[in-house]
Amino acid sequence: MTATTDGSAGSLGSKAASAGVPATTATAGEVRAAAEQATLRGVEHLLGRQDAAGWWKGDLETNVTMDAEDLLLRQFLGIRDAHTTEAAALFIRGEQRADGTWATFHGGPGELSATIEAYVALRLAGDAPEDEHMARASAWVREQGGIAASRVFTRIWLALFGWWKWDDLPEMPPEVIFFPKWLPLNVYDFGCWARQTIVPLTVVGAIRPVRPAPFPLDELHTDAADPNPAKPLAKVASWDGAFQRLDKALHAYRAFAPRRLRRAAMRAASRWIIERQENDGCWGGIQPPAVYSLMALHLLGYDLKHPVMSAGLASLDRFAVWREDGARMIEACQSPVWDTCLATIALADAGVAADHPAMVKAASWMIDEEIARPGDWSVRRPSLAPGGWAFEFHNDNYPDIDDTAEVILALRRVNHPDGGKLEDAVSRGTRWTLGMQSKNGAWAAFDADNMSPFPNRLPFCDFGEVIDPPSADVTAHVVEMLAYEGKSHHPATRRGVEWLLAEQETFGGWFGRWGTNFVYGTGCVVPALTAAGLPGTHPAVRRAVTWLESVQNEDGGWGEDQRSYTDEKWIGQGASTASQTAWALLALLAAGERESAAVERGIAFLASTQLEDGSWDEPYFTGTGFPWDFSINYHLYRQVFPLTALGRYVHGEPLAGRALQAG
Repeated sequence: MTATTDGSAGSLGSKAASAGVPATTATAGEVRAAAEQATLRGVEHLLGRQDAAGWWKGDLETNVTMDAEDLLLRQFLGIRDAHTTEAAALFIRGEQRADGTWATFHGGPGELSATIEAYVALRLAGDAPEDEHMARASAWVREQGGIAASRVFTRIWLALFGWWKWDDLPEMPPEVIFFPKWLPLNVYDFGCWARQTIVPLTVVGAIRPVRPAPFPLDELHTDAADPNPAKPLAKVASWDGAFQRLDKALHAYRAFAPRRLRRAAMRAASRWIIERQENDGCWGGIQPPAVYSLMALHLLGYDLKHPVMSAGLASLDRFAVWREDGARMIEACQSPVWDTCLATIALADAGVAADHPAMVKAASWMIDEEIARPGDWSVRRPSLAPGGWAFEFHNDNYPDIDDTAEVILALRRVNHPDGGKLEDAVSRGTRWTLGMQSKNGAWAAFDADNMSPFPNRLPFCDFGEVIDPPSADVTAHVVEMLAYEGKSHHPATRRGVEWLLAEQETFGGWFGRWGTNFVYGTGCVVPALTAAGLPGTHPAVRRAVTWLESVQNEDGGWGEDQRSYTDEKWIGQGASTASQTAWALLALLAAGERESAAVERGIAFLASTQLEDGSWDEPYFTGTGFPWDFSINYHLYRQVFPLTALGRYVHGEPLAGRALQAG
C-alpha cells in the first residue's frame, strides 16, 4: 500500500472549518473520500514510527508523582545530582495548574498527594516556600487537610526523611512472606503490581529508616504542632473498623515480634525480590516496584555497586524521557509489546499487505518476545504450560492475558515466512490463555481467580486497586481472539460470552478497567460478541448502539473523562478524543452500523482532526492503570485506534466470517 502526501487527507475538516460549517454536514461520498485519504496518511505516519528492530513504542505519560519519587529515591540513596534534579523540576513546574495544584490527568482537578509530592520535589530543587507558585500549592494543601489527609505512599516517602512518623503509618509486617497460599492476605492474594510493591515495602517498614531532612515541611500541615490529629475508629462491626483494629494489632505485634523470625522474613523477602528482577534490571517492567525494591535491598546491605543494585538503577534511567526543552519525564512503565500488536492490527486493517516488510518485521519481533517460562501466575495454575506475552520489553515473570490475546490477533494478520514458528507461538499462547480463565468464566489481566475481598480493605492499601479480578475489556479481547482462532463454540468462549452479557450495564455500556471508561469497555465488547457469533440485532448489541449514539458529542466525536470512574454524571461525557472516538466507531462498525449517521459523523471527526503529518493530537488521558487513582496517556493510542477505525470503515471488518465458518 502506498500512502500519498498531497494534503488531501483531512481536507474535509479544513474545508468545513474555512467555511464555518461543521464537517458532519458532509455527504456520505465526501466522508468516504476523506476517510480513504486519512487512512493513507495515517499508515504512512505509523510506518515511519517503527523501530528498526520491528517494534513501536509511544511515551507512557502518567503524573508528576513518578518524577517526584524518582528524586526522593535519589536523595535517599545519596545519588541525586544537579542536572537530573533541574530537569525533573522543569517538567514538574510545567505541569502545575493555575490554582497551584497538580492533577493526575490532563484537565483534572488538583490532587492532594500529587501536589504534596511535587511540592517536596521542587523544594529539593531549590524552590523556596515563599515563591508564588509554591505558596499557592502549600495553601491549597493546608485547605485539603495537609499531609495527614494524603495517601499512605506519600506519607511513607515523607517518613523516610522524618517529615512523618513511622508510628502513624499502617503496618505491614515482612512475615506475610511466610503466609501459605491458602491463608487470606498471603502475597498472592494481591495483584502482581501490588505484591511486587508490598513485599519490598514490608522490609522498608520493618527497618523504618530516617534520613536527615534537608528542610522542614511545617507549611504542609494544618497545625505543625499537631500534624496528625487523632481520628475515631469506625464501628467494630464494619469492615473498615475490623481492619483498623487489625492494623493496631499489627503495630502491637511489632513490639514483640521474634527477632529471628523477623530477620528470616526479611531474608526471605530479599530472595523473593531478587528472584523477580528482570534481565534488564527492572522489576515487573514498572517503576514503583523497582524503586521500592532498590530501597529495600539497600537497607538490607546491598551497596550501590552490587550488580543487582547497579542494574536496577540503570533500568530506572531507561524510564526517563528527555524533552527538547531539557525537561525530564519519568514513565511509570513502557509499552512496546502492547503498542506493537496494536500498530500491527491498525496497519493490517488499514489495508497494508500481510507480507509487507514492516508487518513481517513486527511479527518476528513479537514472536521472539514470547515468554517460555513459568511465572507467579503458575502459583494458581501449577500444571499449565507457559506461553504468552508481557506488556513491556522485559517482564518474563508476568505475561498478561490482554497482550497475549491482542498479539495473537496481530500475528494472524501477518503472512510470516516462518509460518510454523508463528503457528507454534499462537498455539502456545492460546492454550495458556484458555488455562488462565477464572472460575466465573472471565479473564483478568495477570492472574486467575485473584478476587480476594480482603486486600483492598487494608489501611495500608489506599493507593489504588490491589487485586486483579476479571474485567470486561480483557475478557472481550480473549473472546475475540478465541473466535478468530475458530473456537467460537468452545465451552470457554461461550462462558466468556455469557459473563460479558451478564456484565452489561443497564444503560447499555460495559465498564472499562484498563481504558477510559464505558466507551472503552463497550468498544472492546461489541466487536468480541459479534466475532463470537452474536448478530447485530442481538438486544445487548442494540442497547450498546443506542447508548453510544446517545453520548456522541456535537462535533461527531466521543469522549469520556476520568471522573466517570467516581461520578456517574461523567459517564460517556468528556471532550472528544481521537482514541475514544475510534473505540465507539469500532463497536458501531462491528454492530453493522457502517451506513449510520453516527458512524459518518464519527469518521468525519477523525478525518477533520487529523494533523498534516497523519497523526492526531490528544492531550487527554484515555488509559487507566487503576480506575481514577492512576490515569495514563498512551501517546500511541491517538494513532493506532483512529487508524484501525478508519481502516475498518474503508475496508470492512477484519477476518469477517472466519469465526462462524470455523465453528
